[in-house]
Amino acid sequence: MSIRVGIVGYGNLGRGVELALRMNPDMELAAFFTRRAPETLKTLSPAVPVHHVDTLPDFKDQLDVLILCGGSATDLPVQTPACGKLFNVVDSFDTHAKIPEHFANCDESAKAGGKVTLISAGWDPGLFSLQRLMGQCILPNGSDYTFWGKGISQGHGDAVRRVPGVKDAKQYTIPVPQALERVRSGENPQLTTREKHTRECFVVAEEGADLARIENDIKTMPNYFADYDTTVHFVSQEELIRDHSGMPHGGFVVRSGVTGAEGETKQMIEYSLKLGSNPEFTASVLVCCARAVCRMNQEGQSGAKTIFDVPPAYLSAKSGEELRKNLL
Repeated sequence: MSIRVGIVGYGNLGRGVELALRMNPDMELAAFFTRRAPETLKTLSPAVPVHHVDTLPDFKDQLDVLILCGGSATDLPVQTPACGKLFNVVDSFDTHAKIPEHFANCDESAKAGGKVTLISAGWDPGLFSLQRLMGQCILPNGSDYTFWGKGISQGHGDAVRRVPGVKDAKQYTIPVPQALERVRSGENPQLTTREKHTRECFVVAEEGADLARIENDIKTMPNYFADYDTTVHFVSQEELIRDHSGMPHGGFVVRSGVTGAEGETKQMIEYSLKLGSNPEFTASVLVCCARAVCRMNQEGQSGAKTIFDVPPAYLSAKSGEELRKNLL
């Protein structure tokens, strides 16, 4: 029997989940849920019904798992614990500093409902988190390095668009090549935030806006740009659409360490992603995590989980026998 999936939210990530499900024959897209008027939502799957998010409790026994595709700032902190009381849930909560708090809230609600909620699935947090864990386990005497980009940072782009006078914007995170080379050489450098990444903003300003003030507001924005060398380019809406409409991203996780009696042997682990579409790739991670969540709940597990808690075989549609024969 296929896994019945509900998608909550239909932006870039929701569309990515919709498409990813088509590549997983053991899973079935059963319903969309939206805060908009359902009749106004045009999806890529017209045969799949669209419901208002307020009707979710009515589907408690009709869905095996919900994939939440809202934002981490205001949507998921509320939606994930609320949905976790009634459904198995997967989300992509990515505010790293608030993950412990979010986990605790979701754990309480999921245990109360006898369900499993997997939070912070995606590639960072998510796959990169897992690689950092593996690197530390294998090379306990060493250092971690994570580089993001070059790619579109959706959260930072949103922050720029909130600056008064900004009509539209895209923001790129870019690793500093010299820093990456120092890490790959085994130097194990101590790098500041500014030494690891630069940021580049392409901004469409409102007519008559003070460009100097906008640029200063961006470059001095705490938690987003103040700690980085940031370049701001003012472009037309047409240029932004023509040159920056894609959503590429990616990055590197490096663990540089030593082994041997005197720590004389240098060792290095590097894991990289090169993504043509950040939301489509993140969606693909969410979908395989949804499979794992259902399996864990079928075994009687409940509560909040992260990628650290998922047996890798549970992510796959293949049997244990197939995995051992073809991949081990």
